Amino acid sequence: MTAAVLAAALAAACAGLGAWLWRSRRQVARLRFQLERAAASLETLQLAFSRFAPDEVVERVIAGGVSEVGEKKEVTVLFADLVGFTALSEAVEPTTLVGMLNGYFERMSAAITRHRGHVSTFIGDGILALFGALAPNPWQGNDAVHAALAMRAEMEAYNVELAKRGLPRLSVGIGLHRGRGIAGLVGSRELKEFAFVGRTVNVAARVQDLTRQLPADVIVTESLRATLDPRFRLQAFPPTPVKGLARPVSIYGVEGFDEEASE
Repeated sequence: MTAAVLAAALAAACAGLGAWLWRSRRQVARLRFQLERAAASLETLQLAFSRFAPDEVVERVIAGGVSEVGEKKEVTVLFADLVGFTALSEAVEPTTLVGMLNGYFERMSAAITRHRGHVSTFIGDGILALFGALAPNPWQGNDAVHAALAMRAEMEAYNVELAKRGLPRLSVGIGLHRGRGIAGLVGSRELKEFAFVGRTVNVAARVQDLTRQLPADVIVTESLRATLDPRFRLQAFPPTPVKGLARPVSIYGVEGFDEEASE
């Protein structure tokens, strides 16, 4: 083989290698772009999903799938609802009302989260929160009642702010009950949320209704009271009929918590 032929072969090989390297670089760049786009989409999806489910649930769904999220648990349910909201909605301009509601939800949600609770959903002007639904929590009852007292304090502070703006006061009633049910992701293919399903939720909501009839803005049932720190100051009410239950329910109004009292 002459030197000219060898040089031509070498040049052709180099050209082929260069073309292969160029194509490989393009493929690598394309794959990198696709991976970065997929990662960004996953991050966006995870962020959006976290608005409907707590971080622990999001991580479990990513790791194991939706079907693995759902189990029987004993949970403390907190149900809060604004008193006289229908009349208020007719007296206040819609934009102003929405702003008031958003401020209310923001403060109530923060109080719940600070005490290891999870806001499951907003129902009109109502709030459904869960304690002990995500992980075992032997102090879930105490956490829930402390959250309710924090919500009371937040509401008082918010009413001072509303008064400065010339807006009407808000009043909230809170009912709490502890019981068993199913915790998991429920909903349709298009929309799912982390929820707790069972009679416990209904009882908490109906106990909350009793705050309209009794001199208490926070009411707990006997099943929850039996688990509470004795430093909570409670006012016992006569056993009260609750819709959907065969027997009257023993209930207590929560007056406060004695920090200085011995355990």
